Amino acid sequence: MLYIIALAVMMLFFYLLYRLRLTLGGHKRHLVTYSLALLALFLTLSMVRFPQEAFSASVAGLEVWWHIVFPALLPFFVFSQILIGLGVVHMMGVFLEPVMRPVFNVPGAGSFVLAMGLASGFPIGAVLTAELRERKLCNRVEAERLLSFTNTADPLFMFGAVAVGMLGFPQAGLPISLAHYLSSITLGLLLRFYRRGEPNSPDSAAGRGRLLARALQALVQARAEDGRPLGQLMGDAIRKSINTLMLIGGFIILFSVIIRILDIAGVIDLLGYFFEPLLKWSGLNPDLAPALISGMFEIDLGCQFTADAAGVAMGDKIIACSMIIAFSGFSVHAQVASIISKSDIRIVPYILARLVHAFLAGVYAALLLGPAGAILGRLALPVFLQTRPVGSFSFWWARTAYMLNQFILLLGFLAVVAAVLYMIRAIRLAFFFSRTRI
Repeated sequence: MLYIIALAVMMLFFYLLYRLRLTLGGHKRHLVTYSLALLALFLTLSMVRFPQEAFSASVAGLEVWWHIVFPALLPFFVFSQILIGLGVVHMMGVFLEPVMRPVFNVPGAGSFVLAMGLASGFPIGAVLTAELRERKLCNRVEAERLLSFTNTADPLFMFGAVAVGMLGFPQAGLPISLAHYLSSITLGLLLRFYRRGEPNSPDSAAGRGRLLARALQALVQARAEDGRPLGQLMGDAIRKSINTLMLIGGFIILFSVIIRILDIAGVIDLLGYFFEPLLKWSGLNPDLAPALISGMFEIDLGCQFTADAAGVAMGDKIIACSMIIAFSGFSVHAQVASIISKSDIRIVPYILARLVHAFLAGVYAALLLGPAGAILGRLALPVFLQTRPVGSFSFWWARTAYMLNQFILLLGFLAVVAAVLYMIRAIRLAFFFSRTRI
């Protein structure tokens, strides 16, 4: 209670400064700087006041990163860097351009980001999008489109950690994951109209000759331009991947401490009080307000609070978890902002897209629990009972194998669609030329 009063007094103080133009010199832009400095001071003093809680929260964040995030993402980070260096992504850009350009208005190389993002989870979509932008495989607007709908949660997190580990209801995994991916694809379709007047990057599938031959030529050309020996390529991939994972780990630990401090100070409960009327208006249980507020900062904590909410129907919990996972939390937003900081990709379109994604995920989850609820109940797979996150080699191996399998299936599906579209186009051209000759 004392911290709530102190926070209210500080906010009132800055409001008076703004109104009286004291210290700020009439420039409103300084208010953000002072507010951030005040927030940092507040969190620092809070950690001094509650050292045990801050230490426990940092250890909890470290355990999540070391036992779950680091071993799960490292192989995919290294694998993706090697594929880019070998020119495989350039080849995919040519071969899958007929799918990605008309559907999502992004270059064909975005198919690699899409497949890897859907299979591997946060924040690999952001890492690969920044990599494509750095190698000029897409322009800024295309990178912003791609980033906004490919940086998604992985299926094992939704099936295992949330449905089984937190909710204790394995059948919830299917509606949560379907709502997440349907809303992600819908968001990608909507974003194709984002800044549509901006010029696109050069069509990588353009040119003469068969599509497969041009794709192989792009692979050879990209490999020649890279020029690094395989040993150096692997070393650079490992070094860059570990640096990125260290960055992600720092954000996980930092936000774990921040959320714990805000919880102790009563800030989350205070924000939840103002959030309750919106939940009542939407038809959700207002007791979910603290969980949704926590989910705004960090996914795991928000989903756990949702699962622990007493007296809340399972359907409301599933909808709330779907919205929390789609928004992804300020912790993931901070990771993305840091990853793209060296590029010209803007973070604001990504954050706005997360709000739309959260809304769409909630709507899809409600629809799946309603008209499609009976069908989904029969499709629940007990195999996902084994996907609850644990720090063991067997879990890491099962998770890696499953993600790699999903990645290959997604790429295979996109390749089949691209081949069909290319054949249809070729048949139409052949028919057109035959008619002109007649």
